[in-house]
Amino acid sequence: EDLPTIVIVAHYDAFGVAPWLSLGADSNGSGVSVLLELARLFSRLYTYKRTHAAYNLLFFASGGGKFNYQGTKRWLEDNLDHTDSSLLQDNVAFVLCLDTVGRGSSLHLHVSKPPREGTLQHAFLRELETVAAHQFPEVRFSMVHKRINLAEDVLAWEHERFAIRRLPAFTLSHLESHRDGQRSSIMDVRSRVDSKTLTRNTRIIAEALTRVIYNLTEKGTPPDMPVFTEQMQIQQEQLDSVMDWLTNQPRAAQLVDKDSTFLSTLEHHLSRYLKDVKQHHVKADKRDPEFVFYDQLKQVMNAYRVKPAVFDLLLAVGIAAYLGMAYVAVQHFSLLYKTVQRLLVKAKTQ
Repeated sequence: EDLPTIVIVAHYDAFGVAPWLSLGADSNGSGVSVLLELARLFSRLYTYKRTHAAYNLLFFASGGGKFNYQGTKRWLEDNLDHTDSSLLQDNVAFVLCLDTVGRGSSLHLHVSKPPREGTLQHAFLRELETVAAHQFPEVRFSMVHKRINLAEDVLAWEHERFAIRRLPAFTLSHLESHRDGQRSSIMDVRSRVDSKTLTRNTRIIAEALTRVIYNLTEKGTPPDMPVFTEQMQIQQEQLDSVMDWLTNQPRAAQLVDKDSTFLSTLEHHLSRYLKDVKQHHVKADKRDPEFVFYDQLKQVMNAYRVKPAVFDLLLAVGIAAYLGMAYVAVQHFSLLYKTVQRLLVKAKTQ
């Protein structure tokens, strides 16, 4: 418990103009998929004392990410302000937030303050650069520095919640800007996430993290030598199945309550690899809530096909003509009968 802690974070909720259509495949289903795969990989390494690193790993799937990271905010308040014994108390090496990592040919490490040399977060930055350059040269990696703007109503990235509490943190994403519309689109569906790209990015993160916590570079491990091979390799099928599960249901924050089957399934999945899994529920302040959710989130839309006015006019003329012909036939039925009879007799004689 005295070991420093590395926190890996991904928010699971999605956002869009229509909550019931908000599937959030890339943002942030991809981040949750990577988090679960990292939990699976490192659980195997941390099972034995011989392969246990000198760092604790804490995996945090947060809610309310699309609403100014409310879940992270309240979780930090409860762990830093109201708890005497916590893994976050003066013992955090760094926090890695995962957001939209399922597409593209680039990866960007978003930071509020560039890490200083000699720190573990700086070593992780260098390892990301090394792994990308030597094992995946097609990937363009960069660090994006953006200061926290407290005047904004909504924070840009999730790591800013941790940075405000003076915890070293950064966010990894293939998006270069937090203003990208892909983060809040109902068009962010399963087909938008490339399985091979998601697997590649998972491997980059896992390789860099492993090289940091086991200090492999200082021990002389070549930068082009992969760590996760054979039985320890990244499982693309596992990532795909998690992505299919995540995008098979809308995950707008309004729809995911404490009794949601989604949360219970997520907890069960994490329990397979982690020894201590807990759900942390928070309630909004009744007097002054930051966000208010309304019901009636699912409505039936009816579409009617209306004919033009000219069609009604033509229809009226046709009906009037039909009725007029019927009236004339009734009034002069005897004449009509004789005419028809005469035509039939003439046809028989021929």
